[in-house]
Amino acid sequence: QVHAVESGGGLVQPGGSLRLSCAGSGSLFSFTTMGWYRQAPEKQRELVATITSGGSVNYTDSVKGRFTISRDNAKTTMYLQMNSLKPEDTAIYYCNKVPWAIRYWGRGTQVTVSS
Repeated sequence: QVHAVESGGGLVQPGGSLRLSCAGSGSLFSFTTMGWYRQAPEKQRELVATITSGGSVNYTDSVKGRFTISRDNAKTTMYLQMNSLKPEDTAIYYCNKVPWAIRYWGRGTQVTVSS
């Protein structure tokens, strides 16, 4: 397995929470910076959160204070804790290195925020 496998998505009401997981290969987690991306319907894929191997994190403005990215290199797993979800967070979420590489794209996990 080279590509990532994302999980944890689902349907949640506004204000709810979800925790996404990304299981990757050792080669993927060997990269210094990894990130979570998302693609909403009819929109371009965007990078929402990044994390370095040293634990430095960055977030796009729209998710700051609500999302938390983390990684466990020993388990080759990355997480995205999403709180206070909004309808505009609805998208397919993917993980990859930063910058992304085509061989690591997985199928993503669908997050739908709706009442």
